[in-house]
Amino acid sequence: MRTDLCELLGIEVPIVGFSPSEQVVAAISRAGGLGVLGCVRFNEADELDRVLTWLDDAVGDRPYGVDVVMPGRVPAEGTPSDLGALIPEGHRDFVERTLLRLGVPPLDSNRPGVLGWLHSVARTHVEVALTHRPGLIANALGPPPPDVIAQAHDSGLLVAALAGRADHARSHIAAGVDIVVAQGYEAGGHTGEIGSMVLIPEIVDAAGPGVPVLAAGGIGSGRQMAAALALGARGVWMGSVWLGTAEYRSTPALRDALLQASSSDTVRTRIYTGKPARLLRNRWTRAWEDEAAPAPLPMPLQNLLVSPAHDRLMESGDPTVVPMPVGQIVGRMNEVRPVADVMSDLVTEADESLSRVSKLI
Repeated sequence: MRTDLCELLGIEVPIVGFSPSEQVVAAISRAGGLGVLGCVRFNEADELDRVLTWLDDAVGDRPYGVDVVMPGRVPAEGTPSDLGALIPEGHRDFVERTLLRLGVPPLDSNRPGVLGWLHSVARTHVEVALTHRPGLIANALGPPPPDVIAQAHDSGLLVAALAGRADHARSHIAAGVDIVVAQGYEAGGHTGEIGSMVLIPEIVDAAGPGVPVLAAGGIGSGRQMAAALALGARGVWMGSVWLGTAEYRSTPALRDALLQASSSDTVRTRIYTGKPARLLRNRWTRAWEDEAAPAPLPMPLQNLLVSPAHDRLMESGDPTVVPMPVGQIVGRMNEVRPVADVMSDLVTEADESLSRVSKLI
């Protein structure tokens, strides 16, 4: 199975796989797709540099990409301490009371949480990435600022950006984005309000024949991949499915939560970062639905508020509270399998599906 996306990215099959795990990313690239490393978890440039050095070696001559979280417009921003002063004390009290009520113990050491949501930190991710050899930089919040796009293009990198509406896609392309990711409502993490079946052809039409569109959201099988191609996408962007692979180093509690969840066990909420994102629905998310809960803060304040709590929740060992972004395809994640097996099954099933449909003509 090949589309023109394969030639553009130097891959064998039109599958782009996002993951915060470098082991998963390397496995996707080695299996013929394009693994894309989520950089938001890296607070320190040195840590990202070490991981990308490992990834350069692990993929050999295969391509890979990086994903950052960077608003197109530079926000007013200060240090984490400065921003922390903007978080109302009532929000902090609510988080602490909720953790106690859920029986979540404190950690042995104080951690800063994830700072990669900050624009300034995301810029360091780009700077580090450009000293390595990714073939693509993707941005989860639309097009990066113009100077970042120019930097990427000057270094020979393609730029991809996620879009939740057709007008988003048009503005992305006008800003210089090379690949548009049409991310439907079903997707995990930051996602919009339009379902993939409606969104994909709208964005394909908006992008026109010259800009490839990747379909994201609700894709966890070869049949869904075939449907995305039939809707006009040149390939697929998948994230959630890799959380259930052997290479993804999750805690036992997270793995149990993912394997036990159905497709209805997610919720789209602003409690994770301040922007709408789809997470596992559990006791933590329901606590924020209570009438006594405060309204989520805008990005990046909400994540600065809850990020240390996320560390505690993840290490609590309790699958009913893990704060994990995941899409509605979580209901298909019923066993742990190697990335190579998932890739093989995706391609085989997509081929079979497209062949079956062609016989109807």
